[in-house]
Amino acid sequence: MSAAGRTGTVQGDAPDGTGTSPAPAAGATAGWTLAGLVIVVGLGWLVSLLTDLVPELTAGTAVGQVAESIEYPVYAIVLGFAGNAVLSLTGVRRRMAAAFRTELFIKVGLVLLGATINFAIVVRAAGPAVLQAILLITVVFAFTWWFAGLLGLDDRLRALLASALSICGVSAAVAAAGAVEAKKEQLAYTATLVIVFAVPSIFLLPWLAGLMGLPPAVTGAWIGGNIDTTAAVTAAGAVAGEQPLQIASIVKVTQNALLGIVAVLLTLYFAFRVAPAAGQENAGTGAGPVAGTRRLGDRRSLAMLWERFPKFVLGFLLASVVATVLAESLPADVLEPRLDAAKELQTWALTLAFVSIGLEFNASSIRESGWKPIVVFAAATLVNLVVGLGLALLLFRGFTF
Repeated sequence: MSAAGRTGTVQGDAPDGTGTSPAPAAGATAGWTLAGLVIVVGLGWLVSLLTDLVPELTAGTAVGQVAESIEYPVYAIVLGFAGNAVLSLTGVRRRMAAAFRTELFIKVGLVLLGATINFAIVVRAAGPAVLQAILLITVVFAFTWWFAGLLGLDDRLRALLASALSICGVSAAVAAAGAVEAKKEQLAYTATLVIVFAVPSIFLLPWLAGLMGLPPAVTGAWIGGNIDTTAAVTAAGAVAGEQPLQIASIVKVTQNALLGIVAVLLTLYFAFRVAPAAGQENAGTGAGPVAGTRRLGDRRSLAMLWERFPKFVLGFLLASVVATVLAESLPADVLEPRLDAAKELQTWALTLAFVSIGLEFNASSIRESGWKPIVVFAAATLVNLVVGLGLALLLFRGFTF
């Protein structure tokens, strides 16, 4: 591995958002970029087609039950990987790399996601949902960060894994990647683990809840607090029933609302602890992190903090505030079509992002990361299940609809 790869920035790339943008290969032209964009959009259209068509064609069969629960991120990442393999074999993938704009698509999708989240729900659910979200995020994030550090994982990968596991899957990993300037390979690896673990949970958690005889509210709280992706939470809640789905959605939305706070805290930590330590090591001083090297009020530190702060998080928060105000001031028949349009655009943007993640993915990142991230993800998932069940029982046992 090159020195540039070890420092987290590929040579010739510009740090921005969720990682680094690959520099186009020599000889890349606007024609190749356009061709790559056509492939991204074409695969995105195929994802949309498969999401609607597969459940229809397999309805009434054993495969149909599974197909109904498979959401578009699964198709998008699988097709992205398939496209990656084909383009790599034909030797043209690097020439098209400028079209695989994971960062742009994911940021647009996350800002639009904010328009569908009403922050007023956090206030209305100020009891058990908020308390569960705060406690569960804290415990799972802390355990994942500690265990990943125990196994010697890179701090940036630790941040991605901890955020994805404790908050809301890929969206949280993207926010964390922007805050800590993680490599795209690390984001792709984390996104893959999220999908691999989330899909079986759609069926496993409702089955376990039924086996244990959990009340509907406890079932919903357990599902909403443990499954990483919002789409998978919705699918699992639907499998469990209407009442579990309502509670699962409230818990998940509450966790999503804390995404911006975690991104800010990660930005602060990496700006004032990790970056200064790395700078000292690169300068050959041999010194470790020094408390107080940068003060919060220092002008250079504030400038660096603003530079590293993921700007799309502000858009996410602003969109949520606007949606909250509009929900209180506009009739439902006026507001709903506009929110539906924002949701449709969000789905398309995230579809293109997940396709691009697959197209950009470098298989060497798996070999480089090895088995340790998988062990971390599995161990933290188990902790999440146990702690989440305990909190759900404690906070939602007496909940009545």
